[in-house]
Amino acid sequence: MAEAEEWERRKRGRRRRRRGRRESDGSDPVEVLGEEVMGLVMELLDARSAARCTAVSRAWFGVAADNRLWAPKCAELMAGKAHIPRLTMIRTASKLSTYSMAIMDGKRNRITKEDLCDHAWEYRFTIAAPEYWRNLDPSWKRTGPPMRRYFHHDGYHSADPHDAVWGGHECEYTIITSFVGDGRIRDHYVRINRWPPMKVSRKEDWSWELSNHLYRYNSIPDAEKEGCTGPLFPVWRLCFAAINEL
Repeated sequence: MAEAEEWERRKRGRRRRRRGRRESDGSDPVEVLGEEVMGLVMELLDARSAARCTAVSRAWFGVAADNRLWAPKCAELMAGKAHIPRLTMIRTASKLSTYSMAIMDGKRNRITKEDLCDHAWEYRFTIAAPEYWRNLDPSWKRTGPPMRRYFHHDGYHSADPHDAVWGGHECEYTIITSFVGDGRIRDHYVRINRWPPMKVSRKEDWSWELSNHLYRYNSIPDAEKEGCTGPLFPVWRLCFAAINEL
């Protein structure tokens, strides 16, 4: 037992000496080229490769996690997106953390009350809806834009004035989520009154869709909205999980 422990100790010592020689013989590009030049090199990398560079060594982390490297990557990521996550507004977060959290949020398919209430929604009937209702939908008749719907924090749901479909009745919405034993989502949908439930889906531009066989809701892009949109999740757990996704 003692011999095995001694052998393991010597092996660790040899590894440390080899690592020290590598760091001192000028073979580390950061040491040879300098941080500024390495930063310029890393600007040519995609986000996944740049994120992986943070795991090479402390010196590489200092260059690969620099805000100057990740600020333009964040801007590129969010260009053309329908919605910008509120969690990207955390002032104390690094740009690498902001990028990682935005990626994670963009993959999120579980909708929250903040997501519903922060956006206006286009409302359309599907081809399966009765003709009577489709005739009240200006987007079907091509006589105007789609109808709009709004979710409110008090649980109520509303439409624009003079909406031909609305009828002035009261509407309440509910978000239903059930889980299986290992924490995975089994069922997730939004329901208004006792009408057919709407499944939740996410688009590549980070917009949302709620749909069933009769009608669908699409969140209206609002990337320029002050303060951004959506929930403010616990940050660091998502951050490290997202880095692993890069």
